[in-house]
Amino acid sequence: MNVFCRLIGLPALALASQFVWAGQESAASSSQPAYCKDSAAAPTPKCARTPSAVFDADGRLWLSWVQQGRIYVQFSKDGGKTLSKPVAVNREPENVLAHGESRPKIAVGPRGEIYLTWTKGLEKRFSSYIRFARSVDGGRTFSEPVTVNDNLDIIGHSFDSLAVSRDGKIFIAWLDARDVQAAKAKNQPYNGSSLYYTWSDDGGKSFKPNVKAADYTCQCCRLQAAIDIDGLPLVVWRNVYPENIRDHALLKFADWDKPGRQVRVTHENWHIEGCPHHGPGLSIAKDGRYHLTWYSAAPDATGLFYAYSDDIGAHFTRPVKIGNPAAMPAHPHVLSVGQRVDLVWLEFDGKNNQLKTMRSTDGGANWTEPRILAETESGADNPFLHANGDRVYVSWSTETDGLKVIALDGAGR
Repeated sequence: MNVFCRLIGLPALALASQFVWAGQESAASSSQPAYCKDSAAAPTPKCARTPSAVFDADGRLWLSWVQQGRIYVQFSKDGGKTLSKPVAVNREPENVLAHGESRPKIAVGPRGEIYLTWTKGLEKRFSSYIRFARSVDGGRTFSEPVTVNDNLDIIGHSFDSLAVSRDGKIFIAWLDARDVQAAKAKNQPYNGSSLYYTWSDDGGKSFKPNVKAADYTCQCCRLQAAIDIDGLPLVVWRNVYPENIRDHALLKFADWDKPGRQVRVTHENWHIEGCPHHGPGLSIAKDGRYHLTWYSAAPDATGLFYAYSDDIGAHFTRPVKIGNPAAMPAHPHVLSVGQRVDLVWLEFDGKNNQLKTMRSTDGGANWTEPRILAETESGADNPFLHANGDRVYVSWSTETDGLKVIALDGAGR
């Protein structure tokens, strides 16, 4: 069965969709300031539903967010307390797709370049292009956006993921519908989407031709692209295995133009006739250990999980279950800094969306008890972890309070 971006009706996910705002338009968005819907309103991150963040080598926090069809970028020198004047990335408004699992991405290059990717919705339902822009003057101006998918059919190219290597190469991966459309034209089956990528070795002035890295990917779960310690890219995603088993796969590149062997990295055997809108999180430690976190609703393995691998994903440790299963844990993210590993995720206690965290100080072998970092009765976006040197922060946006950037040291209860 070929299902495109159909949110499945499992009880846990149906409940989760009621409490997690995840940046999408909803009845709850009436609690946002009224001027956020005014096309003439001045840009402000208070209107940001799905912000993205990254620290640069100098400790500045860079933010990207969407308002009225434009992506804006700002930076902060004090961890988000004060912000620079917002700069528009795309001068002409676009239908920028921005929700929990798919939002504009921001990354910094080794010489202070600012790179952004996003998904531009087209006129046909579920059709979109992957867009890219860059700044080489410290975020003061941005290049004219370009489309990086070289297939320009009015079909799906979405859920982009962006990574930049230490020597400045840019890697972009996304989910692509060109193969399922080709199969349909031949009346042949094709379950899911395809994983495609491109890359640039000139700072984003140009991109290599698109290459397919994998067939049969889940259609609406975020990807996680990363650069390994050897300087080569890898991607982890939710895959579609036979009988609609939707567990996760990982692909490490042998070279920038040579995708390696795809390996299956989770084994819950979750059979679903649709997409759960829950992508994985991955962080690579300096010693090469892969730290992976994910969601499953398989009958015998429901909830959030964590495991690590010391052999490039060939084998992972026995999964550690995360969070309170009665509180619908969702949308985990992981970050490794030295031997320290932090996890964040969302839970719902019947009244509040809660941002939870736990930590390992020995590379993922042992973990502290979960604690609450923050909570809100309003809608809430997914949380994300960020490193600034040896310090770790979490960014979390809520409908009533806007974006918070929380230092994990000493925070929470």
